[in-house]
Amino acid sequence: MPEWIVVFYPVNFLSAYVLYIYLYNRRKQIGFHLGMNIAMVAGGGMALGTGLIFINLYPLYFLEATLVAVIIGSLTGIFFGNLFDYQTLLTGYINGLMMGIIAPMIGAAASEGILFLLMIEIFIISSFCLVAAFAYRG
Repeated sequence: MPEWIVVFYPVNFLSAYVLYIYLYNRRKQIGFHLGMNIAMVAGGGMALGTGLIFINLYPLYFLEATLVAVIIGSLTGIFFGNLFDYQTLLTGYINGLMMGIIAPMIGAAASEGILFLLMIEIFIISSFCLVAAFAYRG
């Protein structure tokens, strides 16, 4: 497994941080339906990225990779859901939790799949860009 995939992890955090700052300034203009989808995309995307990266870097530490993915996904879902209301917070939390549990399993099934990991990272970044675009319109 190439060690350069570690670069994906700060890219995920940086894109989520930029999205959070952007949404924080626009949170009053966003409805709760869009807010719920935003919390689900953010929590699920961060959990998916974290789980896949960690299971590819440390394939023998399945439990630790799952716990890190669950914690990162749940916290991201909580932070993004807290921008809107409590129901959105709960939805972001649950989605981050579920994706954090599932992501290392997907990563283990697609072991040594650099192309798969690259495709998922492109998917996560493009999802964050779509969220920003819809928040701008909404």
